[in-house]
Amino acid sequence: MAASDLPAGGHSPAPVPAGTASPFQPPSAPQLNDTVVFDFSSINATLKLDSPAELLRAALAQDKADGEAAATAAGTATEAQATGGTAGGTAVPATKSPAAPRKTPAPKGPSAADELRATAVGREIGGYLQHMAVERGLAVNTLDAYRRDLLRYARFLTSRGVEDVARISRHDVTAFAQSIVEGSDGASALSVRSAARTVVAVRGLHKFWALEGLTGTDPAADVHPPLPGKRLPKAISVNEVTRILEAVSTETPTGLRDRALLEFLYSTGARISEAVGLDIDDLSLERIPANGPDVVRLFGKGSRERLVPLGSYAARALDEYLVRGRPGAAAKGKGTPALFLNARGGRLSRQSAWTILKTAAERAKINRDVSPHTLRHSFATHLLEGGADVRVVQELLGHASVTTTQVYTLVTADTLREVYAAAHPRAL
Repeated sequence: MAASDLPAGGHSPAPVPAGTASPFQPPSAPQLNDTVVFDFSSINATLKLDSPAELLRAALAQDKADGEAAATAAGTATEAQATGGTAGGTAVPATKSPAAPRKTPAPKGPSAADELRATAVGREIGGYLQHMAVERGLAVNTLDAYRRDLLRYARFLTSRGVEDVARISRHDVTAFAQSIVEGSDGASALSVRSAARTVVAVRGLHKFWALEGLTGTDPAADVHPPLPGKRLPKAISVNEVTRILEAVSTETPTGLRDRALLEFLYSTGARISEAVGLDIDDLSLERIPANGPDVVRLFGKGSRERLVPLGSYAARALDEYLVRGRPGAAAKGKGTPALFLNARGGRLSRQSAWTILKTAAERAKINRDVSPHTLRHSFATHLLEGGADVRVVQELLGHASVTTTQVYTLVTADTLREVYAAAHPRAL
């Protein structure tokens, strides 16, 4: 039947009387250019569909429904068989036991960020913290410290009824500085050093607000932090450092790792966070140039990158660890790029590194408090005693200001006495 034989409505004529050919069969010997059209009128009469496309969609939907029903029946039968429930050869669905109620976690209090967003002063503090993160690139730990200190300041202002940064006066800042030392704001009292850090954070906050035009003046400009007593870095002698390093046995893979870690800390003066955060790719043991020292790339505070030479003792210890120690630990992990690995193949933690040094100090019979930072202090002190320039030591330590490095010059009292005795005309 050609398409031209169809009525204007697009449907085929009325059903063909009995005895005639099926409406689904095309004409015998259709020509090449003829269009074959099937007659869906008999099916349409039952399904009341407007077009063959709708008929096809309905058939597919019915097949899908039949499949889901069959899958459900199969699942029910399997469950009944597993529970042994049958009745007259017919599987009886088993009643599922109710699932154990899940423990609802205890509601947590609002986070520091949420608490800051709750007040107008807090939202302005949040803008300052965002500035410190983006513009100044402060490290995450430093930002957390700023957030804790400034959150305490925001709570103090709220307790005094100050809801606008433009209304903060010098008396508010002074009262806060006094409250954190006494603990009168409801929180724990801070030491002189911690109070000084908090006041410095508040001073920076108000300076930022004044520069941004949020306040007409800087109420914290004349509020100075308490002056803590100068605390000299704790350094140990070269002999004590050598005893600690040699107290670690290198007969086991763990011993190779511990020896390499301690040699690395003393050879580079790295912070413990820099050492445990080190990856294999940050280490170069190829001596470029061939007669020069090995180097390592360290990432300090604020993600500041620096290259530090690596001594021969540390390079040799690291090479032995990479060959005989690390592969066994790495096989237990998930392919971490970390240089120093724990027993499970993951990155070594700061606490574990602390324990390694404590154990080595006890074996060496060092009757002093020794921490990973002690090796950093010893590194700087021994360099200055050897005649190193303070600017070079600053670069090796990764200090942003040379003022921080100059504190180590106070430790080398023997060197100062020798220079004074040799140079001053009336010293002797």
